Amino acid sequence: MDGRYTPRIQLERQAVRLDAVSGRFDEWLLLCVLALTSVGLVMVASSSIAMAEARGLGPMYYFYRHILSVLMGMGVMLVLMYRCDIRQLEKYSRVLLALGVLLLLLVWVPGLGHSAKGARRWLNLGIINFQPAEAVKLIFVIWLASYLSRFSDEVKGSWRSMLKVFIAAALLSIILVEVQKDFGTTALLLATAALMLVIGGVHLPRMIMPVALLMPALIWFVAREAYRMRRIRLWINPWEDPFGDGYQLTNALMAVGRGELWGVGLGGSVQKLNYLPEAYTDFIMAVLAEEFGFIGVCALIALYALLVGRILWLGLQCVQMRRYFPGYLCFGIGMWMALQTFISIGVNIGLLPTKGLTLPLVSFGGSSILVTFAAMGLLLRVSWELERARRQVALHREMSQQGRAVVAAEAAAAPAPAASMPRSKPVNEQRLPGKALWQRLGGWLYQPGVRHEARRQRIEPSFGNGGQP
Repeated sequence: MDGRYTPRIQLERQAVRLDAVSGRFDEWLLLCVLALTSVGLVMVASSSIAMAEARGLGPMYYFYRHILSVLMGMGVMLVLMYRCDIRQLEKYSRVLLALGVLLLLLVWVPGLGHSAKGARRWLNLGIINFQPAEAVKLIFVIWLASYLSRFSDEVKGSWRSMLKVFIAAALLSIILVEVQKDFGTTALLLATAALMLVIGGVHLPRMIMPVALLMPALIWFVAREAYRMRRIRLWINPWEDPFGDGYQLTNALMAVGRGELWGVGLGGSVQKLNYLPEAYTDFIMAVLAEEFGFIGVCALIALYALLVGRILWLGLQCVQMRRYFPGYLCFGIGMWMALQTFISIGVNIGLLPTKGLTLPLVSFGGSSILVTFAAMGLLLRVSWELERARRQVALHREMSQQGRAVVAAEAAAAPAPAASMPRSKPVNEQRLPGKALWQRLGGWLYQPGVRHEARRQRIEPSFGNGGQP
């Protein structure tokens, strides 16, 4: 084979390998997830022993269940990391939203729905009780990211497109508040939707009207239930009823205050000894503050800040690469993680009224663990596809440069064509206008003698010897 064809063959082989380019998962994001999961394992083991023994379940009962939830969550995360197609996820976002609404309503199906503490929020799936509201958080973010990526310009310039988001959020909120009595998740969904719209480019003045319409509705939902009004009053002054409805908050504040700067040490918490209700779920932050002090709380907040910051940075990188759905997905999950962490910590230190929201990746709770790991799996998949796209762009540029070099080299190495005398065209090969051509054909068809004479008198070209044979 001629040597000058070797570069072109190599270039074609590189083009075939373009689709085989692999990505890479974001190491910082994965490290944050593993670090927070490790903190959760330690704190659940420390805070749940007394409660498990008091209920006759064995000291490590809740810890073993938490390990099972973590293993299942990691399995879901690995499947999404390696098998999920983000484009297909965007395609079926509306189907997922409908599925989320169906899950919220299934809690009222006899034999399937499960109630606890006066609220019907769980589905009995055999090995675990699954809370659909946790899945709806992720489903709503996926749908809203898809909606913003498809109708970004309309949302920025049209009231109707923007109000569709609030209508969807309001529909889910009504189901959550009326059917499941879950006001915390409702507030989280509405706040996440508002922040994603701002990130999507909606001007703040345009959001004044829907917020002004929603606020009276939210106030009415709170005021019409006596227990909610009492909870707000005791949040303002929990010592008004320290052994009644203010019992959780007063014990949480005592745990936080007892930790001081460095804490009392791992396992040394007193409030977890059946004093602080839900010490291993909603109020696990108070136990951590008591055992590790202000320094431990700051370290945990730093881990969450690194996690959220990395998620938002990943979203910015996606938008710069014009990958809008993955970008909005990152922004939505980042806002969700930040808001839920803020609410959970705020409840533990008395900054916010008591709500049943877990600390992501740390608190005990199978549904929360599964859904949070699923969200992290999607983010890691986004990081893998983003890195793959970067490498493909870099390889494409390199191949383009090599292609131009190969074409230039072949053009320079190609031999010049040999000089030759031009061949004169016969008379019957000369191109004639359409009308003249039809006249010529008509003459030949109807005047055979003239056609024979023209063929006899045709001038034949001759070369060499001055035109002599």
